[in-house]
Amino acid sequence: MRYLDPKADLTFKKVFGEHPDLVISLLNALLPFETPEEEIQEIEYLTPELVPETPLKKNSIVDVRCKDKQGRQFLVEMQMLWSSAFMQRVLFNASKAYVRQLGGRESKYELLQPVYSLNLVNDIFLPDIPDAYHDYKIVQVEHTDKVIEGLRFIFVELPKFTPKDFKGKKMAVLWLRYLTEINEQTRQAPQELLDNPEISKAVTQVEESAFSDAQLWWYDDFWDAVRVENTLISDALREGREKGMKEGMQEGLEKGMQEGMEKGMQEGIKEGIKEGIKEGMKEGMKQSNIQNARGMKAEGIPLEIIAKITGLPLDEIAGL
Repeated sequence: MRYLDPKADLTFKKVFGEHPDLVISLLNALLPFETPEEEIQEIEYLTPELVPETPLKKNSIVDVRCKDKQGRQFLVEMQMLWSSAFMQRVLFNASKAYVRQLGGRESKYELLQPVYSLNLVNDIFLPDIPDAYHDYKIVQVEHTDKVIEGLRFIFVELPKFTPKDFKGKKMAVLWLRYLTEINEQTRQAPQELLDNPEISKAVTQVEESAFSDAQLWWYDDFWDAVRVENTLISDALREGREKGMKEGMQEGLEKGMQEGMEKGMQEGIKEGIKEGIKEGMKEGMKQSNIQNARGMKAEGIPLEIIAKITGLPLDEIAGL
């Protein structure tokens, strides 16, 4: 038996975009519902394309979009490579889905229902945080228990996933194991996954035999595109690091030279002042000794005694 990777665009949409029971199970497992009453019982698929209000704006497309009987909307995204723009796109799509609930001028704001955005990321975007599961909501900064309801964002970094991080959440562990352990190298799915009816059904959906030749070509083409994008990102990061190091070294050298010159000038000025004072004092003392020598010579004091007292040479005293 050979399986396809469920994270690919083709397989992910087949599993979660065509089987309501499977996407319900995934959402209930990974969304932060606190009571059984909050869990999803039934869903209706909506078009994954979020059409703009004016033709001048671009459409946006999510992998899976659905709503339950309460009117709550759920957006599900599988992102293979992280980019800084992805989180902004997630915010944009969820906000658009929330706002588009108001169909006409008579719509009331209190009728708006929450929008949940579940984002599975096959990449690491928060390397300094060990947790794989990230729950974002709108809270008051000083009192985080005060929440503005309406938008909820869940991000799961799949490469960080370990079962021990989801103690007591069996279905969350099974679904994340399904997404991280089933791929082209899998020849026998883990029995723990097959023992669960929903996960077992999801495993069956990604058997290679369930896809046509055209779909398999599309699947391979998807992974080629992912590899190309990954290479481009890696090259851009490498070039950025090299450029940063080069510019940093150049800037450091220039800064060092500038600081060295400034320090040299400062030291030179300091030494010059020091030497000037020293020479000035020396010259002052000499002039004072000459004046004293003149006075002593006028009084008839022997030149040898004057020289001893002032330190002036005899010939210089004699010439005064």
